[in-house]
Amino acid sequence: MTGRDLYLRLLTYVKPYWRQFGVALFAMILLAATEPAIPALLKPMLDGTFVDKDPDVIRWTPVILIGLFLIRGSMSFLNGVAFEWVAGKVVLDLRRQMFERIMTLPTAYFDANSTGNLIARVTFNVNQVTNASTKVLTVLVKDSIIVIGLLGYMFYLNWLLTLIMFVLLPMIALIVRLLAKRLRRISRSLQQAMGDMTHVLEEGVRGHKVIKVFAGKDYEERRFDKLANWVRRYNMKTKVAGMAHEPAVELAAALMMAVLIYVGTHETVAGELTVGGFVSLMAAVGLIFSPIKRLTSINEALQKGLAAAENVFELIDQEAERDAGERQLSDVKGRLTFCNVGFRYPSAKRDALKEVSFEAAPGETIALVGRSGGGKTTVAALIPRFYSPGSGTILLDGTDIEELTLHSLRANLSYVGQESVLFDDTVAANIAYGAGRQVTQEAIEQAARDAHALEFIQRLPGGFESQIGEDGVRLSGGQRQRLAIARALIKDAPVLLLDEATSALDTESERMVQEALGRLTANRTTLVIAHRLSTVKHADRILVLKEGRIVEQGSHEELIRLEGEYTELCRHQFGVKAQE
Repeated sequence: MTGRDLYLRLLTYVKPYWRQFGVALFAMILLAATEPAIPALLKPMLDGTFVDKDPDVIRWTPVILIGLFLIRGSMSFLNGVAFEWVAGKVVLDLRRQMFERIMTLPTAYFDANSTGNLIARVTFNVNQVTNASTKVLTVLVKDSIIVIGLLGYMFYLNWLLTLIMFVLLPMIALIVRLLAKRLRRISRSLQQAMGDMTHVLEEGVRGHKVIKVFAGKDYEERRFDKLANWVRRYNMKTKVAGMAHEPAVELAAALMMAVLIYVGTHETVAGELTVGGFVSLMAAVGLIFSPIKRLTSINEALQKGLAAAENVFELIDQEAERDAGERQLSDVKGRLTFCNVGFRYPSAKRDALKEVSFEAAPGETIALVGRSGGGKTTVAALIPRFYSPGSGTILLDGTDIEELTLHSLRANLSYVGQESVLFDDTVAANIAYGAGRQVTQEAIEQAARDAHALEFIQRLPGGFESQIGEDGVRLSGGQRQRLAIARALIKDAPVLLLDEATSALDTESERMVQEALGRLTANRTTLVIAHRLSTVKHADRILVLKEGRIVEQGSHEELIRLEGEYTELCRHQFGVKAQE
C-alpha cells in the first residue's frame, strides 16, 4: 500500500467526527489567517505614529492589537481542544478495531506472533498513527495558509524582494524528499524493536518466579538491555534524520535575511520602501520561517505514522478464523465422532495426526494417553476448531462441525486445563464467565458448592466479590482449579474437554478436585488428556496415541493385559507396574 493510500485510509477514521473536525479546521484557518495581520499592523503603526504622528492610528492600533491576539488565543484553544478530541476518538476506534480483530484471529496467528508485538501495536504504534491522521494535517493546513498569507503580503509590499524567497525553496524540498524514505524505513525498524522489547518485558513479568529460581536475572537483563538499546538507537536515528533539515532551513533563512537587509536598505534610501514597510517586510520574513520549519519537520511524524499505519492495518486486515458454517445445533446429546482425521501444523515436517478414528457416546469418558508429541493435545484442539483437519471429518451428534457456526459449536463445549486461565476480576465474575449470560448469585454459589470451592471462597475477605489477581495469583493451585471447574459447571455444556486438571496438585488438593471433576463429568461426553493414572483408571475407554495414530484402545484392565504400548507407559510414565 502506498503512502497516499495509507493516508487516505487513515482519514476515513476521522470522517465520523467531521463536525468536530470541521470546528477544529475552521478555528485553525482563522488562526492562520490572522498571522499575516501581525506584520501588516506594523507598517501603519510605525508610519502613522513615529513618522506621521496620526492621532487615530495612535489611539486604535493598541486596541486592534489586543483584539487580534484575543481572537488568536481563543482560536488556538478551540483548535487544540477539538483536534485532541478527534485524535483521541481515532485512537479509541483503532484500538477497538484491533482488539476486536485479536479476539477473532485464528490460533495459528498467535502461534506465529509474540504477545509483546501484539501489545506494542495496540499501545505504541496506534499513537504514532494519530500524529499522521490529525497533527500532521493540522500543521499542513495551518502553516500552509500562514505561508501563503505572508507571501501574499510580502508580494504586496515588494514583489522583487519576495522573489528571493523562492530561490532556496527547491533546496528545502529536495532535502525533505531525500529524508522521507529513510525515516519510513527507520520507523518500521523502531516499531519492530519496540514490539520485541515489550515481549521480553511481558515474559519477565509473567515468568518472574522461574527467573528467580533459575537465576535468570542476568540473562533477562541482557536480553532487555540489548533490545532497549536498539529502541534507543532507532529513536536516535529517527531524531537525527528528522532534525537534519533544520540547519538547511536556518541557513536559507540567514542567507535570505542578509540579502533582504542589503537590498532593502538600499531601496529604503531610494525611497521605494518606507521605514514601516521595511520593518513590516522583515517581520513577515521572520514569521514565515517558523511555519516553513514546521512544514518540513512534519515529514518525520508523517513517516512514523505511515510506518505505524502499515503495522496497525496489517493486524486489522488479518483474516478472522474461518466461520463458514451456517447450521445451529439444539438439544445436543454429545456424540463425538472422529472419521479418519489427519492434521499437520503449518511449517511442520510431519503430520500431527494420521487417520484418527473413534466415537465417544453421549456421557462417555474417553482418556487420551501417549508419549509427548503423540497428538493428544491436537485431538482436543480440533474439536473447538482452533484448527481445522487437513483430512477426514469430526462429527457432533452426526453433524460435521465445519457445517456449524463457531458460536453454536463452542456453546456446546467446555474446557478445564492443567493451568487454569483466570481473569483479574472477582471470584463471582470468574465463575459467571462460563455462562456467557447473566446468572443469579444463587447459581454462582451452587456451581461453587458443586466444585468444592464454596468453603474457601467464604473464607476470602470479600467472599465472592474478592479480587483474585492476575491469573488467580492470590489463590492456591487447587483453588484455581476448582474455580475453573465451577466455571465449566455453570456453563453446563454437553461436551467437556479436560486437559488433566490434577497433575500439578498436591494429594489433598487433587482429592478435592477429583471429587469436583466427578460432578462435572457426570452425564457429559468427556475427553481427557491424561497424565495421571488416577484419571485413566476411571475412564470408560482409553485411546493410546503414538506418532499421531491410535495404536491401542480399551479399558485400563484390557490394555494392561495386552502388554503393549499402554503397559510401557504405565511402567515408565506413570511409575506403576504392568500388573496394576
